[in-house]
Order: sequence, then structure tokens, then C-alpha cells
Amino acid sequence: MAVTSSRSFAEFFVPEHDAVLTARGRAADLGCEPIGSGAGAALTFLATVVSARAVVEIGTGTGVSGLHLLAGMAPDGVLTSIDVEAEHQRVAKEVFGLFGVAPGRARLINGRGLEVMPRLTDGAYDLVLVDADRTGYPQYVAEAVRLLRKGGVLVLAGALHGDKVADPTQRDAETVAVREAGRLVRDDEDLVPMMTSLGDGLLAAVKR
Repeated sequence: MAVTSSRSFAEFFVPEHDAVLTARGRAADLGCEPIGSGAGAALTFLATVVSARAVVEIGTGTGVSGLHLLAGMAPDGVLTSIDVEAEHQRVAKEVFGLFGVAPGRARLINGRGLEVMPRLTDGAYDLVLVDADRTGYPQYVAEAVRLLRKGGVLVLAGALHGDKVADPTQRDAETVAVREAGRLVRDDEDLVPMMTSLGDGLLAAVKR
């Protein structure tokens, strides 16, 4: 019980702003699942630590993670957010505008992450967040590392994938892909990784 209580305490330690709560409500309406509160706080923290001015987000959703990232980014920083679901991005844009995010601070690109990322500039980004199709995670890792500057941060949401990644008997395609992505990050000598159990797991790594 103590462990469960402590995890819940940590997950909701940092209260979320009204903008994020609104975005969460819209996510529930559309049936998409955003990152948890604790993982969102971690994104704001990481974006602040690296003084992020240029961030790539794979998986816009309704703007929950985007709002957390923007809260930690430099005032003139630009978030490039990619999602295949045009309706989700429409809602995210609406939520951003409702809460005063300047239009030039969020560049929303409709498309598949693995098709759009190759068109982005090498070494030009301070942080890359991946929260998209789990089967593509190993490929996302390779693209994200290419996009990051030295000292930039890679973040993989859902890194525990419903507590299945830690169970070697779980061999479905999504779990295998997330597990492989974690191994790639952990074993890359150019990355310094860490794993947290906040939400559904958050794997972060700094590029040397």
C-alpha cells in the first residue's frame, strides 16, 4: 500500500494548469490517451534544464504534452509537433490558442513521424519527444538521435508499455518494439540514459 500511495503522490505532485486539464478533457472526448501528469511535469523540467528553443514532438494528441513542453521552453522557442491525426491537431491548435500560445510557437505538421522526421535538420533540436506508434519506436530512436544537438535530450513516453516491457514472456509486436528501443538507447555509447516509472514509463537520454 505504501508503494502505491507513494507512486500516486509522485505522479500528481506537480498540479497541472487549466490549459492542460482542458486538453485532457478533449483527449477523453476523442478517445486518445495523453501522457500522465507526472510525465508531463518531467517534460517541463527537461525542457527547462536544456533551455529548449527547438523541440520536436512525435504525437501531438490534443496538446497535453505540447503544453507541458512549451511551459519549460524559452519564451521564443518553437515546438514542431507531428501527428497523423488531423482532428487531434485541430483540437490541439484550438487549445493552444485558447490559452494564449502564440501561433508562431507551435508548428503542427500532419503526417507520419517516420516520413516527416527525415526532412528535419540534423543536430538542430534541443529535445525530441516520441509518443506515437509503439511498433516504430526503434526507428524513432535512430531519427531522434540524428536530430539532437550535443547535450540535447531524447524522451520516449510509454517506455514500460503497460508493465509488459519488464516481463520477458510478453512478445507482442508493440512490447517487443518498445523493449528493443529501450535496449538501443541504453547501449548507445553516445547517450546517457535514465528510466523513470512515472505514468507508463518515461525513458530519457542525453546526447553526449
